Amino acid sequence: MFEENILERGELQEIESPHFAPASPLRPSKQEIKARAPLAPDSPAREQPEWSARTEEKQPEASGKGRRNGPLYRRPVVMAIGAMLLAAVVSGGYLYVDSAEHFQSTDDAFIAARQSALAPKVSGYVTTVPVSDNQHVAAGDVIARIDDRDYRIALEQAEAQVAAAQASIENIDAQLEVQQAQIRANEAQVEQAQAALVFAEQQNARYQDLAQKGSGSIQNAQQYSSQLRQQQAALASAQATLKLSQRQVEALKAQRNSAVASLAQAKAQRDQAQLNLSYTTVTAAQPGRVVNLTAAVGQFAQPGTNLTMFVPDQIWVTANFKEIQLDRMRPGERVTLKIDAYPQREIQGHIDSVQPGSGTAFSLLPAQNATGNYVKIVQRVPVKIVMDDPPTDVALGPGMSVVPTVRIDPTPSLYERLRTWL
Repeated sequence: MFEENILERGELQEIESPHFAPASPLRPSKQEIKARAPLAPDSPAREQPEWSARTEEKQPEASGKGRRNGPLYRRPVVMAIGAMLLAAVVSGGYLYVDSAEHFQSTDDAFIAARQSALAPKVSGYVTTVPVSDNQHVAAGDVIARIDDRDYRIALEQAEAQVAAAQASIENIDAQLEVQQAQIRANEAQVEQAQAALVFAEQQNARYQDLAQKGSGSIQNAQQYSSQLRQQQAALASAQATLKLSQRQVEALKAQRNSAVASLAQAKAQRDQAQLNLSYTTVTAAQPGRVVNLTAAVGQFAQPGTNLTMFVPDQIWVTANFKEIQLDRMRPGERVTLKIDAYPQREIQGHIDSVQPGSGTAFSLLPAQNATGNYVKIVQRVPVKIVMDDPPTDVALGPGMSVVPTVRIDPTPSLYERLRTWL
């Protein structure tokens, strides 16, 4: 306002002040104010000062220079790098999506095994525990021993009963042989009585004929008639004795059968005693590891007492895939396993089987979807995965977390083809 008042009055005075601002494109300098002549009040030039015209002439150049100084022109290298990064991200995303379509994976997977508790079948005091916690044992290795003295005595008694039964059978066999000899003697007596009877019949017939003809005495006829009846009685007695001896054989055979049954019973008791003696040694039925060992020397173990848990070497992976992931999943397909405990290792395996039903269907309390309000939930289906070559230098057991990746498309992905080409 101060400068405009000077121009309107036509006064050309130099304004000097130590605090006067320097010249700028929008403010005239002191020299420009001195060089200007007073103008008429109605002059066209008075309406638009010269410094304002120069300012308007410079505006197009400033706007053009602003366009040349935009982000694209100021940082071309940064823009090129950004474009390259964008292309790399898009390419990487496509490779990832294409590769992911060839696989199915889940983190709801765990190692499983048919672990069991080892317990004695007989009672007694534990005398030996030759294994330690987490020790690997082979089939037949001893886990614990129970005091076997009582069972050895029981076995000896059973063996004595077996020997007694065998002796009884041998005695009966000997009696049978004697009885067979007696039968043969009785048969001979029967034959002798039969022969004597024949002779008595002939004598009786002869003397009866002589007595009737008067050539013989009646006394002789009566004597031979009496001898005939005696021989008939002797034959009957011999035959009865033969039958009795034969019946005695049958009785001896029945006694022998009873003795044989007693022998079988004694042998069964002996076998049971041997089993009880063998049960005093608790062994591993298959290779595996001893886990949670509780047996101790001096402990009194009852039948069924848990001495230790046993985890066999045969383990597998139970992967609970979503039911929407099973469309292209079949037994025999290759699986890559990553165990959380050993993240640097990859174990190869294959699908063994797919459970015909969801996990909740076989639970203790299955869901009753026919009652109440229904909300559809994607179910989980257990899939059994067998390891082709499980590692033996690390500890693997039930409950350990695994991340399986199943290859559902055998054709190579674009990423795999690129790796092959490169």
